[in-house]
Amino acid sequence: MPTILMIDGYRFFFYSADGVEPPHVHIEHGDGKAKFWLLPVVLASSYKMKAPELKKAQELTQKHNQKILEKWNEFFSTKSK
Repeated sequence: MPTILMIDGYRFFFYSADGVEPPHVHIEHGDGKAKFWLLPVVLASSYKMKAPELKKAQELTQKHNQKILEKWNEFFSTKSK
């Protein structure tokens, strides 16, 4: 589970088996978790993450979308070799 970013207590990461799905990122904050698709940034699922935390997670995902996509492509292109 490589951590991509840590911002304001939000941890952005991938699971190593995620490469079979379209680009997305998992986010943990406190006890809450969320998954956002990256193209476009859309909430895929959430668990125990309150609305204000989800809003912040989505804003951070949008702000750092390019970097997250670069990390996605780098990580999953390496795994397929």
